[in-house]
Amino acid sequence: MAFDVEFVVSTLPAFVSAVGVTLQVGFIAIGTSLCVALINAAITAFGVPILRPLVRVYVELARNTPLLIQLFFIYFALPTLGIRISGFASAIIAMTFMGGAYLTEILRAGIDAVPKSQIESGLSIGLSRWQLLRHVILPQAGILSLPALFANFIFLLKETTVVSAVAVPEILYTTKSYIALYYKTYEMLAVMTGLCVLLFVPLSLLLRLIERRLQHGQFGS
Repeated sequence: MAFDVEFVVSTLPAFVSAVGVTLQVGFIAIGTSLCVALINAAITAFGVPILRPLVRVYVELARNTPLLIQLFFIYFALPTLGIRISGFASAIIAMTFMGGAYLTEILRAGIDAVPKSQIESGLSIGLSRWQLLRHVILPQAGILSLPALFANFIFLLKETTVVSAVAVPEILYTTKSYIALYYKTYEMLAVMTGLCVLLFVPLSLLLRLIERRLQHGQFGS
């Protein structure tokens, strides 16, 4: 069976739109996950008595349940309680729930790696907890955590394929739709694979370059 190039070309506008949705979901989820992780890291760093155990429970729950189960719970189970959430919003919430937990652990490990003497020195010169976190702890923890953080950013972008299960029109959903309608399996799988390579490999290389420059202090110098 000949590869139908003409059909592939006709589907490109839809796939361009799908790439946009993939990036939108992925980058929003990365941003919200990072916000969750920063809050949790601050709670962990200062050992807030009531909230710290809750952070641990959240991290263990989010990391030990599949993203697809979390997504289905938000999209299909919550409506039975009268809470209706769109597929796009469900995707963001589920990915943030999972991503926030992984990034929390990464930042926690980075914070633990900051020498205690620097924290004690900051406290001794009268820095508040917020100033200590902002000027001493997070800058160092962030640099130490960069490789794992960037690896998880790519991981979250790739996990956007899961949200096709709730009809978010990203790359995998668009691929499956065309296969179901036109039975052009090989063509659509080739397009999907090519787009994923073109999308994720350059992003991975870019993040690696940024990581190296940040670690060697080449930005802003």
